[in-house]
Amino acid sequence: MNKPSLPASMFDATLMRPALWAAFTKLSPRVQFRNPVMFIVYIGSILTTLLWLHSLDFDGDTGMPPAFVLAVSIWLWFTVLFANFAEALAEGRSKAQAASLRGLRKDTWAKKLQQPRHGAGWLPIQAPELRRGDVVLVEAQDVVPLDGEVIEGVASVDESAITGESAPVVRESGGDFSAVTGGTRVLSDWLVVRISVNPGESFLDRMIGMVEAAKRQKTPNEIALTILLVALTLVFLVVTATLLPFSQFSVGAAGAGTVVSLTALVALLVCLIPTTIGGLLSAVGVAGMSRMLQANVIATSGRAVEAAGDVDVLLLDKTGTITHGNRQASAFFPAPGISAERLWRAALAASLPDETPEGRSIVELARRNGAVETAVEGVRFVAFSAQTRMSGVDLPAPAANLDDAPVLLRKGAVEAVRKHVESLGGHMAPETTRAAQEVSRRGSTPLAVADGARVLGIVELKDIVKTGIKERFAELRRMGIKTVMITGDNKLTAAAIAAEAGVDDFLAEATPEDKLALIRQYQGEGRLVAMTGDGTNDAPALAQADVAVAMGSGTQAAKEAGNMVDLDSNPTKLLEVVETGKALLMTRGSLTTFSIANDVAKYFAIIPAIFVSTYPQLGALNLMRLASPSSAILSAVIFNALVIVFLIPLALKGVRYRPVGAAALLRRNLAIYGLGGLVVPFIGIKLIDWLLVAVHLT
Repeated sequence: MNKPSLPASMFDATLMRPALWAAFTKLSPRVQFRNPVMFIVYIGSILTTLLWLHSLDFDGDTGMPPAFVLAVSIWLWFTVLFANFAEALAEGRSKAQAASLRGLRKDTWAKKLQQPRHGAGWLPIQAPELRRGDVVLVEAQDVVPLDGEVIEGVASVDESAITGESAPVVRESGGDFSAVTGGTRVLSDWLVVRISVNPGESFLDRMIGMVEAAKRQKTPNEIALTILLVALTLVFLVVTATLLPFSQFSVGAAGAGTVVSLTALVALLVCLIPTTIGGLLSAVGVAGMSRMLQANVIATSGRAVEAAGDVDVLLLDKTGTITHGNRQASAFFPAPGISAERLWRAALAASLPDETPEGRSIVELARRNGAVETAVEGVRFVAFSAQTRMSGVDLPAPAANLDDAPVLLRKGAVEAVRKHVESLGGHMAPETTRAAQEVSRRGSTPLAVADGARVLGIVELKDIVKTGIKERFAELRRMGIKTVMITGDNKLTAAAIAAEAGVDDFLAEATPEDKLALIRQYQGEGRLVAMTGDGTNDAPALAQADVAVAMGSGTQAAKEAGNMVDLDSNPTKLLEVVETGKALLMTRGSLTTFSIANDVAKYFAIIPAIFVSTYPQLGALNLMRLASPSSAILSAVIFNALVIVFLIPLALKGVRYRPVGAAALLRRNLAIYGLGGLVVPFIGIKLIDWLLVAVHLT
């Protein structure tokens, strides 16, 4: 998918105008009630507005002039509107991304296979009329009508509309590259596709639904934080409510001063409750999913993004993630008593049904060494599977020309071939075992080639660890995240690659069952696990993982099992996913720290102002030397509203991710946002007080 084209600035007019309008439409009580903290501000705004109307007919609001009550009321309404604006701006960015995705959706015609009772052939039909299970023919230059699985044919497909990658990819029946996505175009040859979704359920439709802000549900951490904010709000509400009878008693007992006004109490309550994080909490969550999409990763829910930030175990495939994944056959090592030519010929024949790059490289190396492929009738190809970890051919006896006996040629993982040979009554020579071990120690992958019960030799596959991957793993380790390499290689090869890459642990000779068991083991220890996958055999492990990133080029089963889809099909994207999740949690934590720290300055501004007439000694708490009680209250209310606006860019862009440990992050968070939350309000409230005095508004 081409990354959604958004305006260059988050405050672009194309986003601002709808957000400003939405800020007013969100003033509905039903909308406000969903945010308990801001609902209190909403009620306070209504109450002060009524008090202002009351003060017009009567002699002020217990001594407060109508102009002051009106000013407080207006800024309380601004506080609500600014919070609405922040949420609407975040939703507007998501809607802009969804709109760009809708532009990719195309209604097209398809060639549907007719049922036998209607006669053979292909019937033209519009894509919206197709249903799950229908079979369609897609020829060169045709657009794939809906998501499906290739059941016949091989073709080059242009997926740039979905993945953004200009290079075409090959899609074919069987294996991990059989899934096709609606909206992509076949460039050559043809495919027969079985539709796997109904209209409206395609991958593109789900992508649009995922980025719609309206689809976002609150995550567990967000719910827990909301409960904390509500608890703090209730505490301050009770405390503020007790101040009125306390003030009445104090004035009566002292015989001096004035009773605190309702306007001042409402202003105090609004300034003390965590309005900053309460107003920005929803925007932070929406922006988190938006930032994930900008990384070309579709998250099915905010829960998945949040879980990525809590992950402490990463399961990473070796091939394509830690290494470049282009393992190539580099050398043959014949077993004792076996000629090099015989090993080449057997490796060539056993690799013919293997369509992987490794299998094709073995065929190419064998041909370069002089092995010749001969046509044989009655050959049975044995495809590679994750369970057997072997491929090969069964040749009929007369055609073999190898010891005049039926030939079962196999090529695969050394341990798998050893078990196969031993099951036929043979054994692997110690020299061959040592050759395999030596290949493994070099960090290469050994494959064994067998003819029935006899091992013919070893093929060496070379791979290269990606540059810079070791440093990235070191960063993850500093964050407290354990990295585990998953590979089908034997333990020696896995250990060599793991040491070179710097991962914490590895799982060698991994089967789908092994991956699933490992994930459950870590989860049983109370840890959150993330992994990537693209094949149908990865689906069980993806479904079990807490964060499961399926490759966009992978099978439909993998994409349905995962809770994220990487449109770039880049296995290393898992590291970026974790960083984005961490940034979301850091942003939410930083804003919460800043919001709570804000209360200290507002306490020193408002408490002396509302009680100084009764207790003159409280004037000593006026550390900011604010001009008057009314100026102090109004300055605090204005700052409380404006700080939401100034923090909107931080909420939408997120706190910058830094790969350090939790303790270091906490110290940095407290130093910047805790200390900043203490200092900034003192400066801001004082500046606003100077401005109010300068323009004679108090």
